[in-house]
This record gives sequence, structure tokens and C-alpha cells, in this order.
Amino acid sequence: MEHLDVLIVGAGLSGISAAHFVQTECPWASYALFESRDSVGGTWDLFRYPGIRSDSDMFTLGFSFRPWQGEKSIADGDSILQYIKDTAAEEGIDQHIRFGHRIVSADWSSTEQVWRITAEHTSSGERFEITAGFLYSCTGYYRYDHGYQPEFAGLDEFQGQLVHPQHWPEDLDYADKQVVVIGSGATAITLVPSLARTAKHVTMLQRSPTYIATLPAKNPIANSLRKYLPKRVSGPAIRWMLALQTQAFYTLSKRRPEFVKRTLLKEVTKRLPEGYDVDTNFTPSYNPWDQRVCVVPNGDLFKAMRAGSAEVVTDTIDTFTEHGLRLNSGIELPADIIVSATGLELLFIGGIELSVDGEQVDVASKLTYKGMMLEGVPNLGIAIGYTNASWTLKCELTCAYICRLLNRMHSDGYSQCTPKNADGAMSPEPLLDLTSGYVQRSSALLPKQGSRFPWKVYQSYLRDYPSLKFSKLDDGAMRFSGSTAFGDRTQAEALQIGSEQ
Repeated sequence: MEHLDVLIVGAGLSGISAAHFVQTECPWASYALFESRDSVGGTWDLFRYPGIRSDSDMFTLGFSFRPWQGEKSIADGDSILQYIKDTAAEEGIDQHIRFGHRIVSADWSSTEQVWRITAEHTSSGERFEITAGFLYSCTGYYRYDHGYQPEFAGLDEFQGQLVHPQHWPEDLDYADKQVVVIGSGATAITLVPSLARTAKHVTMLQRSPTYIATLPAKNPIANSLRKYLPKRVSGPAIRWMLALQTQAFYTLSKRRPEFVKRTLLKEVTKRLPEGYDVDTNFTPSYNPWDQRVCVVPNGDLFKAMRAGSAEVVTDTIDTFTEHGLRLNSGIELPADIIVSATGLELLFIGGIELSVDGEQVDVASKLTYKGMMLEGVPNLGIAIGYTNASWTLKCELTCAYICRLLNRMHSDGYSQCTPKNADGAMSPEPLLDLTSGYVQRSSALLPKQGSRFPWKVYQSYLRDYPSLKFSKLDDGAMRFSGSTAFGDRTQAEALQIGSEQ
């Protein structure tokens, strides 16, 4: 029975970040990353559709401890994947990754003060057990095995090819083909201009519009700062500049939504042919940041539309036909290939069956402590990034805070830290504050946030930074217990725990 002080789940951006902080801030701790797939990278290794790129700037999506040095601020998927792999190798983190390892269940034992974990080798299905002092889930919150696929009427009649972006065929030939992309989110908006370069024609079919902002692929201010400032200064300076800029835009969107709406639509109108129906195809029914605002680098979507190689149609599907789609308006859309960019399915902590002393944890009934732990569940960390800014900004704050907890237990002789809510007036609220379809479909499966700190999740890097970096660990909600200093458990003790099972 092997024992690890920290077991990190997932080897994507969050997992590599967690590993860096653990080995840097807690050098006394033994750790490993379990990755169910066969490669580093998570999202950036899984998604291989044409044109995949970041939907936020890489200076904040990248790691603070190894600042992004690429030329483009909005970077392509291959470059991001290589950046993650290079970081893991440079830091020696890749030596701690166990590929093809999936955690099936985890049961916290209050008697032994460890997680009893059942895992499996994904290649053979063979299961084994391991214990860990702290379990840190860095799996994100969506399913990796499949995306959301609506039930389409008449799908069996379609003679062409139906593709979901989450499982893009490597050999898909769309050159000189009629392509219809169903969806209006970041994936669809990324796919359309990329496909339009070689396809005969691409139609983005949307049920409703999305707010779109055009940004330069290369950030001139960031590149100037990198040119004239040393790396140790330019990295943090650019990161803070862009983080504050993003936060300011989000705050302005919430406080003056009509102003932001007019500004976004004015920019869109400038980039489309004169007289284009912006109201129908680019004016959402909701306010900016009720759902994520999509980014197009250098206005590539609008360039494809002006060139005539792409168009946007706002309508709903009546049925698939033999040669395409028939819409409820009666319009027929011919298609050789239909791409169903219809969204994600959410999955909390990678689908691990979680229990405490044999009793299953009802995740949906739990509050999240500072957006990083579950109420009443000991020694469990969760990496959940921002919805209104780069994912990594919040994840790194979470990593640093988790390490503070580990060091506190290690130095003060505790083996358990558990957030507990003693406020009977605390009311639960949805964890993710977006009205997007993929969030609403699965919100009942996710834990909740509370109405007050430290159970309230603030989508604000500016607010979270001092709160998580410098706040006291003894905040009235975090309880420390146990008689063995964290990290002092010997391998012999772990073996004894295994024999008692």
C-alpha cells in the first residue's frame, strides 16, 4: 500500500500549477499526479479541432512562475500544449505524473486520517488501492469522455458526417465542402473562420447570438513591456495589467450593461458589411457577462464573413435531412459536414465517488469554502478557476492557499483540516454565476456557494488576491485536528492501514 502526502488529480494547467506549488512551497511532501489520459495538457491535449486557441490572454492564462514568452497573446492550441509540456519537464514535474491512472473512488478515514483511494489502470481496467493525506482535484468541471449532444430530429436521414468538436477526427477532410457549425459559443466562433479558409462555405447556425469582442492576437503593450523590462519585472507587470483590465471590463459590464452593450455592438457593426442585420445575428437577449463574452483575434470571424466564405444564420432546427438541415423558418441549409458545437457536459471532480467514513458525500448539498474545498469534507482541495477571467489566476491562488494549509498542519502537528459552516443563516447560491446552457443543464449536480464570505465565491482576482494570500488560516470556518503532523506518516504506517482494510 503506497502512501502519498498529496495526490493531485489531472495533469492539465491546474495540475501542473498545483505540482509546482507543492514541490516549491512544501518540499517535505511526497506527491504524484494521476492522469487518466496518456499525455500532459488536459483540455489542450484533448481538443484538436481546427483553429483551437485560448479564449483569454496567455499572459494571465499562463503560469506566473514561468511567464508566457510567445509572440501572440491569443495563442493556438498547439503552442499552449507545448508550453504546458515544457513547463512540466523544466520543473521536473513530469517525473511525478502517472499516466493512464484514473481514480474511481476516495473514502476519507477519520480513524487513520487518510484518504483510502481506489484507482484503476485505464489500459487494462485493473484496480489498485493507495492512501493519501491530501487529495487535490485539478480536473476542471466538464466531462472529458464526451460533450453535450442534443437529440436532433431526423439525424438518421443525414447522409453526410456529424462531428462533435470534442472528438474531432484527425483525417476529416472539409476542403471544398459545405459545412454547418451548430452553436454560437467560443468553440463555434473559433471553428468558423478556420474552416472557412479551405471549405467551400461555412454557416454558423445559432439559436441565439453571443457577445463578441475583437482583440489583437498580439498585445502591443505587453510586447513593449517585455522588450524594455527584464523578465522578472515584465512578467508580473503584464499579468497584473491584464488581470486588472479584465476585471475592470467585467465590473463595468455589471454596473453599466447598456453602455457596454452599445460599445460591443458598435464595434461589431463596424466590422460587418454595411446594412448587415446586427440586431438579429449579433445582439443577445441578455446583458454582457451573464454569459461569457467571446473573443475573436484580429476580427477573423468578420473577415471570413466579409469575404463571403462564412455566414451566420439565427434560427432553430426543424429536422436533419438527407443533404443538410431544414430550419423552422423553412430555410434549407445544405451540408456535407455538420459540426455540433453544442457545448459541454459538466462533471465535478472527474466523477470520483466521494465518501467520508463510508458515507457518500452529497456534493450538490455542500457549500464551497473559498471556492476551493467542500464543507465538512477533510483534506480535499478543488481547483476551480474564474468564469470572467483566466482560469489560472484563481487556480494559482488556490494552490498557494492549499500549501499554506499543508504547511500549517505539518508544523503544528495536525493531520486534518476541515471547513465547517456554523452560520445557520447562510443561504446557498449557484456556484457558477453564468446563464450559459452548459452551466444551467448541470448546476443541480454542482456544489453551492454561500451568501457570505468565506463561502461566497467572488469572481474577482483583485479581491481574492489579498484574501487568499494574506488572510489568517484560523478564520472561524477552518478547523484543524488530528494528532499526527501532516507529512510525518511513515510508509510502514501506510502499509499497516492497508493490511487493516
